[in-house]
Amino acid sequence: MSNSTPATIEDVARIAEVSIATVSRAIHMPEKVANSTRLKVNQAIAITGYTTNAMARSLRLGRSNMILVVAPDIGDPNFSNILVGLENEARAHGYGILIGHTQNDAQRGLEYLKFLNSNQAAGLILFTGILPFGHQTMTARLPPSVGVFEPVFNGGIPYVGVDDTEGARKAVDLLLAEGHRKIAFIGDSRTRLAYTRRRMGYDAGLDAAGIPPDNRIVLEGDGTIESGRHAVEQLFMRDTLPTAFMCVNDQTAIGVMVGLGARGYDIPRDFSVTGFDDVPQAVFISPPLTTIRQPRTAIGKQAMALLLELLSDGRPTETEILLRPDLVVRNSVSAPSRNWSKR
Repeated sequence: MSNSTPATIEDVARIAEVSIATVSRAIHMPEKVANSTRLKVNQAIAITGYTTNAMARSLRLGRSNMILVVAPDIGDPNFSNILVGLENEARAHGYGILIGHTQNDAQRGLEYLKFLNSNQAAGLILFTGILPFGHQTMTARLPPSVGVFEPVFNGGIPYVGVDDTEGARKAVDLLLAEGHRKIAFIGDSRTRLAYTRRRMGYDAGLDAAGIPPDNRIVLEGDGTIESGRHAVEQLFMRDTLPTAFMCVNDQTAIGVMVGLGARGYDIPRDFSVTGFDDVPQAVFISPPLTTIRQPRTAIGKQAMALLLELLSDGRPTETEILLRPDLVVRNSVSAPSRNWSKR
């Protein structure tokens, strides 16, 4: 094929020696095509470099085959892997992805809402944890929508994510098994449901260990590195120190480790630290961070599958799908220092 001329579906059909309709079925409904035929079509696609153009298909059909993904921060380490799962599943069913980056700006959110109401997107994937935008008339006309990463506070739309409570429980159980009884939870939040659920896992673990609420240390945070560093300063100012920090996410945990390191403390000899998410930085910080891994690509795939189900049937079989988290044990956790009681 010429490098200057994009391959067409006709090119694929000619090389595979099948009809255009068969190529279309092999791409969009592979289960309805014989394996031998599907293999020929896939080989022809590889040879030609053909890619389906969801926007062009939308124009031909008179309806959108684009999915709008709205996220507050596309730089979030969790975003890219979830997006991979979303895009792979969408592409397999003839849909394309548009990314709306709000940067936590309400005005940007309103602009994306207007875009949705102009029927330029068939569905919405929402990372923000709140229904966009607050304009009731337009919000009432939202297309089929699914929340990911953060449960939606005020919308009642289906959600796909990790089981935050189970993940947090795994982290606190590890710390308890190492002998810690004075465990601080860093990152409590009244506005983020994912963080609230992680706090629930923390409390459930300490309840099971018989540690009363009065002996627990809980600090609020916004999930940033700075909030973790600030939490360390707060605790030293109060002279109320734990032996372990259970952080609401890895960014917070990294901030805690930075704050402790700046004061000359060694992790895990002096303090143990756990995170949540298993972002790429978790393995490179020193020491590597013990954390809870989210199956991000699988979350994206499940979320898109649920949205496609909504687009097809109008109602989901499930309103919340929670995937199992994994505990990843690295080097930031050990038994409490023998000198901890003197702090």
